[in-house]
Amino acid sequence: MAALFESTGGGGAALALDEVEAAILRTFEVQMLELIGPGPGGDDSDPLAALFAEGPTEAPADPALARLFPEAYVDPEKPADAEAEAASGEFRRYTEPDLRTRKRDDALAVVRSLDGLGGAGVLELGAPDCLRWLGALNDLRLALGTRLEVTEDDETGLYQLPDGDDRKPLVIAYVWFGALQESLLEAIAP
Repeated sequence: MAALFESTGGGGAALALDEVEAAILRTFEVQMLELIGPGPGGDDSDPLAALFAEGPTEAPADPALARLFPEAYVDPEKPADAEAEAASGEFRRYTEPDLRTRKRDDALAVVRSLDGLGGAGVLELGAPDCLRWLGALNDLRLALGTRLEVTEDDETGLYQLPDGDDRKPLVIAYVWFGALQESLLEAIAP
């Protein structure tokens, strides 16, 4: 996988994808949509209900979701503090529904862009879509990195996996998503 973003000027970017690359990106984004789910407010078909919807007060049990929707005031490196946990729960209750919606919208934007491409070709993104792609690629890397148990200290161990290791294709995707994210940032930089 060698596809990387190039600048088209004006905050836009282009990405040449073959069918396999487009299918891999689309598959991971669809899985991201499944992971994020519709949220506590349901399917968001009623805008008024969505406006007054409150989110959960506890962190998700799934480690990947907990990484996508982290605690606001709780430091995982310190002992539990009831006051911080309560404040974090209140913060989550009012912010997670919007954050979940934004993450879902970002993933949907990527899927729709790829569907519009029709398999292989050059994908051209305007400035607003570039920002959605950045968010979606970041979410993919966070979730996949959590599943692969990537840490800041020992990221290199994953790059040395033997070919027979079941995680190797996921590591390759993780690295590629990082390269895509970095190339997109460079492409849209002024």
